[in-house]
Amino acid sequence: MDENELKQAVRAVAGERATVRVEGRRIGVVIDASGLDATARDSLEAAVTMAATRPDHEVRVVVTAERARRRLIAVASGKGGVGKSTLSANLAIALARAGRRTGLVDADIYGPSQPRLMAVEGTRPEARDKVLLPVATPYGVPLLSMGQLVEPGRAIAWRGPMTAGALGQLVDADWGVTDTLVVDLPPGTGDVQLTMVQKHRPAGAVIVSTPQDLALIDARRAIDLFQKAGVPIIGLVENMAGYACPHCGEVSDPFGRGGAEAAAHEAGIAFLGRVPLDLAIRVASDAGEPPAARDDDRVFAPIAEQVAAWLFAH
Repeated sequence: MDENELKQAVRAVAGERATVRVEGRRIGVVIDASGLDATARDSLEAAVTMAATRPDHEVRVVVTAERARRRLIAVASGKGGVGKSTLSANLAIALARAGRRTGLVDADIYGPSQPRLMAVEGTRPEARDKVLLPVATPYGVPLLSMGQLVEPGRAIAWRGPMTAGALGQLVDADWGVTDTLVVDLPPGTGDVQLTMVQKHRPAGAVIVSTPQDLALIDARRAIDLFQKAGVPIIGLVENMAGYACPHCGEVSDPFGRGGAEAAAHEAGIAFLGRVPLDLAIRVASDAGEPPAARDDDRVFAPIAEQVAAWLFAH
């Protein structure tokens, strides 16, 4: 048997992931399957076994893999109606376009909207060994949402323990090579938020608020929750910040301006930027065409850059 020929045959299907060792009539191959999901691991093992098999030789293939370090980003708000879900979807897409292997969890149990935002409405996730498999989306960001597990229009009347269990199934799914999970939390500071903080430990939180005083009061409560739980605040985003008239171009501020930035400075956290009150953003998002997926995005990409920089630094 030509040992060099054997190694070339194995590396042709496994590249640098495989290490080959020959002792007499025993052929040993170690495969580094880090970052591969179960299907890819099985396929690679079968291909390597076939490539390494030689007449009158015993072949042993060992597959090893380091557990992926997956980091969670919680996107939260103190109250509803501030555009948190739209920001979550566009942030996940912008992070993916910047090179991070990003997934999206729609943990807004009572008002799941991510299937529509991510253009996979009507799809249902499959499961393997009772573990959910995220649904692929057109934007390279796999998604899991309660909206995929219940009938459209059906109310989810669950108490706290049930919502906590559902959240666990979404977060602990088979996310494969995903290294970053953006988690769209429901508004408020209740059971779901506490479960996320205590059980799943986000790397950091992004807080979303509109500029008006009432929204900022609730945003401060969300900031306080994460700070007391020891979860770092990545920063604050001001949504619905300024409206440009499509006819004359004049910019007005129906909800005020600068309140979220001032609140961020007051709390000693970073201000990540403003998202304008733009009809085009709303229409595109409702149509399952998030603006962050476009090459001309100038709104969400800068926010994602700051989040990615924070993750790199921490």
